[in-house]
Amino acid sequence: MLEYESYKARILELTEKIAEVGVSLDLPSLEKQAEEYDKKMMEPDFWDDSQSAQKVVQESKAIKDKIEEYKKIESRLEDVDVLLDLAKEEEEDSMAGEIDSNIEEIEIDLKELEIKTLLSGEYDKNNAILSIHSGAGGLEAQDWAEMLLRMYKRWAERKEYTIDILDIMPDTEGGIKSATLLIKGINAYGYLRAERGVHRLVRISPFDSSGRRHTSFASVDVFPELDDDIEVEIDSNNLRIDTYRAGGAGGQHVNTTDSAVRITHIPTGIVVQCQNERSQHSNKATAMKMLTARLIELKEREQKEKIDDLQGQYNQIAWGSQIRSYVFHPYNMVKDHRTNAETGNTNSVMDGSIDIFINEYLKMKVTES
Repeated sequence: MLEYESYKARILELTEKIAEVGVSLDLPSLEKQAEEYDKKMMEPDFWDDSQSAQKVVQESKAIKDKIEEYKKIESRLEDVDVLLDLAKEEEEDSMAGEIDSNIEEIEIDLKELEIKTLLSGEYDKNNAILSIHSGAGGLEAQDWAEMLLRMYKRWAERKEYTIDILDIMPDTEGGIKSATLLIKGINAYGYLRAERGVHRLVRISPFDSSGRRHTSFASVDVFPELDDDIEVEIDSNNLRIDTYRAGGAGGQHVNTTDSAVRITHIPTGIVVQCQNERSQHSNKATAMKMLTARLIELKEREQKEKIDDLQGQYNQIAWGSQIRSYVFHPYNMVKDHRTNAETGNTNSVMDGSIDIFINEYLKMKVTES
């Protein structure tokens, strides 16, 4: 049966929400930016600086995609409204299912667009550098760190982001001690900053012949990849630079020289490392870029003299410090302790479906601010 008034109420509610999102997006400003980028890309010397040009093209596409997404939702809702009036006029109750599914799809798309409007931080649109470190729990924790690595890879693939492994330290017994990824895509950092913290696993360990339940931990740190034109003055006397032989799964690309680089910023204790590039010089340049990003974030968070929020909270990767728990036994549940968002579909989460937690975190941060 066609519940005309009920559908009309839902459409009116969605129309109001779409208008609110339009205000949040500041569409006139976005359209003006898109026009300015178009003019810039038409200039004869635009491609003289290819790196700068690529950045403009990416930013232009991101803006146009946002405008197009908004207008598409707006247009689809107008079409559904027309379809509803037509169904009432012709007394076509059979169209109720089509109307209902269309409204549900619009609601989902609008929620996704609402989340994107929350990504307004200075570096939110940047690529993300994500580091995973195994914590308390030995081999079990190393396996857990590797599981998280797979989870973030799957999430990035779902977003159609690209992934570069900058550094990885596998263990001969199994799992990984640490890994650092560069995840490239619009808003990668804006989304992934929600993942910073300690992640706790509870399960029957496959490494325990007695079949006992184990709790293990891994920490995740996230910071934005910065543009090359951003500079921070770093005193070389405050740096300890170590080189070592790159690890990995083997094959022709594993280095036979000490090309991997680890840099320690002595005043803060921040450590970055890279082994992805083919030369020590390239690895050092990438590691310095990572260090710069960490120090800028430190400054942004007004933690120059106290670094607990950036690094200290991970020194004890154990009980009481977790942001999220992944329970595989005696029941299935993943729960974020900051927002109370939870799901019983642990398999889906480990396969990269973590947007439920990211979205709730972003909403919470907006409410706090």
